[in-house]
Amino acid sequence: MARVATAPRLFTQRSLITMRFSSTNTGATMASYGQKAAAPIPQPKKRWSRLRALKRVVQLGTIGAIGYAAYDIYNKRHPFEQKSFDPTKRTIVLLGTGWGAISFLKKLNTDDYNVVGINVKRFLSVLADVVISPRNYFLFTPLLPSCTVGTIELRSIMEPIRFITRHKSRNVKFFESECTDIDPESKTISITDVSDIKGAVSNSTIPYDYLVVAIGADNQTFGMAGVREYACFLKEIWDAQKIRTRLMDCVESAGFASQPPEEVNRLLHMVVVGGGPTGVEYAAELHDFLKDDLELWYPELADKLKITLVEALPNVLPMFSSQLIQYTERTFKQNKIEVMTKTMVKEVADKEIKVLKANNEMVTIPYGLLVWATGNCPRPLARKLMARIKEGQTSPRGLLIDDYMRVVGAQDMYAIGDCAFSRYAPTAQVATQQGKYLANIFESLARIEEGQNKKIAPFEYTHQGSLAYIGSDKAVADLPFLNGNVSVGGVATYVFWRSVYISYMFSFRNKFLVLGDWTKSKVFGRDVSRE
Repeated sequence: MARVATAPRLFTQRSLITMRFSSTNTGATMASYGQKAAAPIPQPKKRWSRLRALKRVVQLGTIGAIGYAAYDIYNKRHPFEQKSFDPTKRTIVLLGTGWGAISFLKKLNTDDYNVVGINVKRFLSVLADVVISPRNYFLFTPLLPSCTVGTIELRSIMEPIRFITRHKSRNVKFFESECTDIDPESKTISITDVSDIKGAVSNSTIPYDYLVVAIGADNQTFGMAGVREYACFLKEIWDAQKIRTRLMDCVESAGFASQPPEEVNRLLHMVVVGGGPTGVEYAAELHDFLKDDLELWYPELADKLKITLVEALPNVLPMFSSQLIQYTERTFKQNKIEVMTKTMVKEVADKEIKVLKANNEMVTIPYGLLVWATGNCPRPLARKLMARIKEGQTSPRGLLIDDYMRVVGAQDMYAIGDCAFSRYAPTAQVATQQGKYLANIFESLARIEEGQNKKIAPFEYTHQGSLAYIGSDKAVADLPFLNGNVSVGGVATYVFWRSVYISYMFSFRNKFLVLGDWTKSKVFGRDVSRE
């Protein structure tokens, strides 16, 4: 019995010794000889960390974006076969290639209509299957100030009209010409070829069933002599080219041998008239060009360069909140941009302007470059049409329209964008929404003709905020939020400003080019050569 009683004890001791020295296999560790063995610890299951999940999302998003871009590029380069002109369908003629016209053209269902496009020296006319315009491209105007100093190349913000018309379901005809007359009674428009090279036929008359006038607006000069002769505007491609050429002319002439000091100061004084977004953004771009590039390549002239902004109202950017106005003016002061508010231009000459200050003091300001950005007025074609209609056209500011974009006093005629006068400000944002709304109206009219019951609601504008670049990689933004506004400014807003403009561009091609230009100017600087 004694031998039997000791056997279990010896077995237990041997087992404990074995388990102690095999702890690496069982995951248990003996605290001391003779202690009971612990149960094996199970290995934890592999789980994705948040960082790893985010990484996978970014990877999938990048692959998706590249795939979408490749698909979009392929489709743009390989348009499908279009339906031919249908004589049984009504014809829409669209005049203009601006924001309203292009938004309308892109949104319009050409299966229901024929479209003819005509651009009248910056005007596009779309006749349910024809487009006519002396300008065969759409211009992304918000980035035009950046082109004046070489931050962005001009081609990067141009979208050829045929890139749009060729991708409509039905063939859209484009005639590069100028509309010279509109006859509401006979429902015809007269067009003429304005190119340098003309064929056997350079004048024609085109009938329409519906006319959409989207010819934009002219530069407001208030009838002041000398403005058109000596100032530079900022609405078209050639305006940006002219400003860039004159700017470099001023700089190079100021550096000419034995140039008198007073003449150097005059040549290097850049004056901007108009404190709206266009004037403010140009002054900001000019400042960046001075600080980032001219100081480096023209060190002997950099300290003499001066920028002055003249505004008749009490402050710049009147459509923004008071805190953003103050922020902008402080930023301009830090950047040594002189802001002259409550100051009216009274006379414009080739080398100087005379202004009347708030205290009734008349001051003469010499300049080398004068940029005029004071607002809009009707184009000659719009004024001619208003005089012809007469009935109901009581506003001198543009074609009076109702809440359905119909021109008051005319039949089957619509107007959108800056050429139209309504209760909304003449901005690209308003014109874009009007163009899309009008395309929906024609969609509803087509369905009504088919016997469907369609209700057409009046136009309602949705404000999506106001943005402006103020220099030194800073921007300001007034954004709608709930029932109020959010006012922000600074470097983060500048990043937001850029992202918004990129998202608003009409094609991936333009987005790619603009992003490339921004990168190029940041890495290599702006080009300072004279064209």
